[in-house]
Parts: sequence; C-alpha cells; structure tokens
Amino acid sequence: MNKGHAVNNQLARRNKVKRLLRNVWKYRVIYLMISVGVLYFIIFKYATFYGLLLAFKNYKIRLGIMGSPWVGLKNFSTVFSGKDFPRVFQNTIIISFFKLLFGFPAPIIISLLLNELTARRFKRVAQTALYFPHFISWTILAGMFYSLFSATMGVIPRLLASYGISMPSMIYDPNYIRGFLYATDVWKNVGWYTIIYLAAISGIDPQLYDAAIVDGCNRFQQVRYVTLPSIMLTIVTLLVLNVGGIMNAGFEQIFNLESEITRDVVDIIDTYVYRFGLRSGKFEYATVVGITKSIINCALLFTANWVAGKLAESPF
Repeated sequence: MNKGHAVNNQLARRNKVKRLLRNVWKYRVIYLMISVGVLYFIIFKYATFYGLLLAFKNYKIRLGIMGSPWVGLKNFSTVFSGKDFPRVFQNTIIISFFKLLFGFPAPIIISLLLNELTARRFKRVAQTALYFPHFISWTILAGMFYSLFSATMGVIPRLLASYGISMPSMIYDPNYIRGFLYATDVWKNVGWYTIIYLAAISGIDPQLYDAAIVDGCNRFQQVRYVTLPSIMLTIVTLLVLNVGGIMNAGFEQIFNLESEITRDVVDIIDTYVYRFGLRSGKFEYATVVGITKSIINCALLFTANWVAGKLAESPF
C-alpha cells in the first residue's frame, strides 16, 4: 500500500516536471527575455554582496578581500567621526527632500493638465517636449547649462548685461546652486513620470466621467472626484519608491555641476564616496558609507510603505 502510494507520488512529480519543461520550451522566448533581467540582478546586485566585507577590513590590494586583516567596526568609527560626513549627510537630506517636494507633485499636475487638452497636435508636441530632456545625459546638460548660465561666458547673463541687467551666477554662487539643482532636476525628470501618470489616467473607466457629468460635476470636480482617486494607487506607489530612494540625491547631476566654490553646499554622500573612497583608494571607507546609505534607504522605504498602508486603511 505504502509502496504504491510512493510510486504514484513519484509519477506525479515526474509529470509535473515534464509539464514545467514543456511550458518553458513553449514560452522559451519570454523566459530568455526574463533571464537577461535576472542575470543583471544576480551579477550586479547579489554577487556584489561579497564586497561588503571591505567595511570590516583594513583592505590591502595585494592581499585581496579575504586576505586583508579584520578591523571590526573601526572603519565605521573613522567615517562617522570625520568632519566631512555630517556635512555631506545634511546636504544629501536637504537636497533630496526639496527635490522630492518640488519634483513629485509636478508630473501629477502636468498630467492632469495634459489630460484636459483637446488639441491633439499640441498635446503630442507638449508631451514630446517634456519627455525629451529625460534622455539627455547630465554630462551634456551640464555643458549646455554652463554655456547658458555661466557668469563669464553664458549666453543669458551676457544678453541681459547688454541691457544693463545683472544676473547672479546660478552655477558658481553657493546661494543659488541648490535652487538651480532643484529646477533642472524637475525639468529633466518631469516628463518621465508624466508618462506613468498619463498611462494610469488612460485606464480610468469613461463611465465614471459620464456619471460625474450626470451628477452635475464640472471639469475641476471631475478631476477631484474621479481622476485623482482613480490614480491614487499609482501616486502612492511612486511616493513610496521616491521616499525609499531619498538618499540618492543625484550623483550625475551634482558631479557635473559642482565646483570648489559650491562644494560645501552641494557635496552629497555619493560624490563624497567617489572622491574620498574611490579616487583616494580608501575602498573600505566607501563601502562603509554605501552600507549606511542602503540601511537608511531601506528603513525609509519600509516606513513609507507602512504609512501608505495605514492611510489606505483609513476611512478618511
């Protein structure tokens, strides 16, 4: 009796494996496409966990990671007690917060405005103009901004000077550089998030708008009572992801736009790691800062997700 039951179980498992293999072969193109993404995360995300050991070692290149002597938490103490880390940590929080404050609602507002446009040609042109900056690298944009806003050779300051109007240096003045970072970041990325919100808006059931019109709602009320509630899940999801990545203040942007004059107010954790850890060859210190940043990001992500869940459960 038991032997027959075991044989049946074995046959069932074999049949399940055969069905799985047939499905894999049938959808082999899809699995091949998925495998590219899986391999990317395995190689560049999970395999690199081995390098986290550097944070607890006095790293010597000739000895390698495993051969280098252990130092415990000494590297953490060295980094956190340094005079520069509190400054770059504060800069990272401030810059990230204001980028989120200005950059998060902007694509929502623009998406709602674009959705109300009836002129299709103008709408397509506006969407293209918004999307285009996202695909330009910060290296190219930095060159454009220097050509436009540099106090010495910028086109706009020289043009204004010809009319007797003086313009402050937006890039080299520590009082203006942060505002310039916020504005250019919003300008570059607003189109990308607009695509997401417009896709969410296009999925709203038209009957909801018809019902709102029957109830006497005007266009503003339709946006308030139909559009916004319908895309709220998308808004909350992107908010959680943005809060979870708040420690990523934008390495490429600041690396290309910072200068010795403005470094004290725009130097963030990523540029500090690059300069202090990688260029100076102090890889263990760079790893310490990277681990700290990841832990904070993870804590913020779970906190934002928990808060979003509580708000979703609230009857208000």
